[in-house]
Amino acid sequence: ACRVRHVKGVVMTSLGFVWKNLNRKMVRTTLTSFCLFVAFLLYVALGSIAVVFEVDTYTDESGANRLVTTPKYSMIDSIPKKYLDEIAALENVEMATQVSWFGGYYREASNDLITFVVDPDTYFDVYSEFEISDEHLSAFIENRRGMLIPDFMFAEFGEQYGWQLGDVIPIGSQIYPQQDGNPIWEMELVGTYTPPNSGMGAVLFGDDYFDDATMFGAGTVHSITMKITDPSLGPELSQTIDAMYVNSMDPTRTATESEQSRQFLAQYGNISLMMSGILLAVFFTILLLCANTMSQAFRERIPELAVLKTLGFSDSKLSMFILGESVLLCFTPAVVGVITGFGALALLATSGGAGMFFPPIPVTIALQVSASAMALAVGLGLLVGLLPAVTASRLSIVEAMRS
Repeated sequence: ACRVRHVKGVVMTSLGFVWKNLNRKMVRTTLTSFCLFVAFLLYVALGSIAVVFEVDTYTDESGANRLVTTPKYSMIDSIPKKYLDEIAALENVEMATQVSWFGGYYREASNDLITFVVDPDTYFDVYSEFEISDEHLSAFIENRRGMLIPDFMFAEFGEQYGWQLGDVIPIGSQIYPQQDGNPIWEMELVGTYTPPNSGMGAVLFGDDYFDDATMFGAGTVHSITMKITDPSLGPELSQTIDAMYVNSMDPTRTATESEQSRQFLAQYGNISLMMSGILLAVFFTILLLCANTMSQAFRERIPELAVLKTLGFSDSKLSMFILGESVLLCFTPAVVGVITGFGALALLATSGGAGMFFPPIPVTIALQVSASAMALAVGLGLLVGLLPAVTASRLSIVEAMRS
């Protein structure tokens, strides 16, 4: 029992000693810790995004068995609506539906609403993860001007604007005016649906109303989403579909949902490369900052290290003190940064705009990046503390006393 208490006392004394030395210059330690916190927050957030653009993140059943066909050269183009029936008739395609971007807004052009033109009869069969009651689905199918909104939006707009089921809502479009030139479309709010993630979803209205009233774009769609029988057939089926229209006036490009999302954002550049470049620059700067902090701390305590050696502390013990201080300096803010970054990814997953266009970030990827961040923090601490630790172990008592 005495031996156990002695060991605990030594451990607590060592940790206390390291902690006291680390906080001797509070301003310097706080500023360094804040920089490390930001660096590891960025590492988790941007690192997860970079990984997501390198792998197919749709691993659940609903996403793994869906392909999306879009115009080959630009996502803002359209393809003939007749492609929908032709694709739906292919072997190994269970069902296909259309989705077209409408560019909606409410009242003011700055008040954007993510709005899609869809086929009411097939949309919720293909996107089976969206939950909707039979009553609201029937109303959406039967009402030519019917409109659906996510339940979270109904609660928000009901409180803010007084929206209620049965109301006629004027939805503007910056892309598609009606045949008389009026950009305002009057739609009847007939129901709500529940998306799989809070904050994800869009305003939906039927393609019949759109085709009959639009000034242009009737008979075309922006994308066709299909549910297939076997995810392993996805690459082969994608090639088959694209080969059908390779010599037509409207060639296509077919890929998985996550690949389509990556291609959408890839219009802005190589996202993965940009994220990696940012992180490389950040951590190179952080490495220099931490090395400077530890070097200053070591030079300030050279006489104290000589006193400790005089009192009988071994060279290895002093080296461990310095390495422990360096690792603690890097590890503590890294933990806070990783937790904050994980929370930022959770908020991104619940964002409506991100939910519709951004590849989902699975928890497994976020956890893997977080684990690598903690390992990086320990490695960074060992790296910046190595030179001071080696120098301390070789320090002569007489020379240290003179400094």
